[in-house]
Amino acid sequence: MSSLANKELISSLIRDIPDFPKPGVLFKDITPLLASAAGYRAAISELAASAPAGIDVVVGMEARGFIFAGPVALELGAGFVPVRKPGKLPGDVYTQTFSLEYGDETLAVHTDAIMPGAKVLVIDDVLATGGTIGATAALINRLGAELVAVSVLLELSFLGGREHLAGLGIDNATAVITV
Repeated sequence: MSSLANKELISSLIRDIPDFPKPGVLFKDITPLLASAAGYRAAISELAASAPAGIDVVVGMEARGFIFAGPVALELGAGFVPVRKPGKLPGDVYTQTFSLEYGDETLAVHTDAIMPGAKVLVIDDVLATGGTIGATAALINRLGAELVAVSVLLELSFLGGREHLAGLGIDNATAVITV
């Protein structure tokens, strides 16, 4: 399937849910996309196609980033590293707290999850304000790895996430779909 056909299929399978999780928010629901084998495959194909060569590790954040990052890692022949909420990883972790659209959050990664110098691709479902990806980038930096690229399924451009990431020095982000 062509990239354009993939993107049309993906767009058709993301539904709008008004007033979720609070009044005034138009939530982009990806569950119909995940329920469609063709749609899910198209999403994985597009995310993997955006990756630069030489990726060692794909990082996905809890929870929806896992859904895409694991399969993309397999497609690229790279390892997968989960970035999780506090208390979910055994052993020593680094943590990073950040602001979201709806409050504050903290992410954690094992202190030995990624080798220094490894080339990392971050995959997530949505780029909204950029907080989650910015926090993940800080964790990758702390591990001594190199954030090579960020790829998301859906960018909500009106929330300014790309600009926030640029302010952090992250200018290598791509989105399959931008609204």
